[in-house]
Amino acid sequence: MTSDDRLPRPDLPRWNRTIRYYSSRLVVSVVMRLLFRLRVEGREHLAKGPALYCFNHLNWSDPFLLYATLPLRPRTYFFGPKEDDLRVGPRNRLMYWTASAVPYRPAKTDLLEVTRRVGAVFQAGGVLVIAGEGRIHVGERDLLDIQDGAAYFALRSGVPVIPVAINGTSWLGFRRLLRVQIGRPIATERRATGEAVTALTAETWRALKALLADATDPAPPGRFGRWLTELFNDWPEGSREASAELRGPSGILSPDPGVD
Repeated sequence: MTSDDRLPRPDLPRWNRTIRYYSSRLVVSVVMRLLFRLRVEGREHLAKGPALYCFNHLNWSDPFLLYATLPLRPRTYFFGPKEDDLRVGPRNRLMYWTASAVPYRPAKTDLLEVTRRVGAVFQAGGVLVIAGEGRIHVGERDLLDIQDGAAYFALRSGVPVIPVAINGTSWLGFRRLLRVQIGRPIATERRATGEAVTALTAETWRALKALLADATDPAPPGRFGRWLTELFNDWPEGSREASAELRGPSGILSPDPGVD
């Protein structure tokens, strides 16, 4: 199996994947800019080569916000969604069509192959975008534990981790401001030992938490905004109300050191 065969949608010719990528980026960008006001801060920290972007996750629309605001090059790929079959559900089918979703294995039973697929993205000169918390939550300034996969992938491939803070998507409303803050790159000049993964995960958490310090929780919108907000949200507790009491750590993160 070649490196290109490990990129998303190897069943498609390369030219087809390229057309799908640029056309979907254009459509998503136009739709997002019609519905919302978008602002990007920290553009000087954007990657010019392979890198891993780690963002906080508030809403189903977050990947589409990043798809609309990150540069076209390097090529952007997303880690996930979690379902093994990306053709299940309208949001997943859209990401599957764009040929930009790297499959995710929740049980980590196929970690080596997933790592190879992630490595293929970096070898191709692309950037990988990961929702570090692995789920959505309530609270614009809050940040749950970051899973150790992002640090592990970055260390294995020797690419920087760039924290990305998203603000404004916890409640979506027509022409409301959505902000994307790009943080300073975090170097990964270490081996992917358990200790290094734990340290990099904690450093990424602190950097992302600092970017969220001035975020404010938007007021609930009208009927259309509420419908749009919850359109594809998957609350692990079953509802927004049930998830409202969940809060992340207030100090230094102590992630699962299970990856070695």
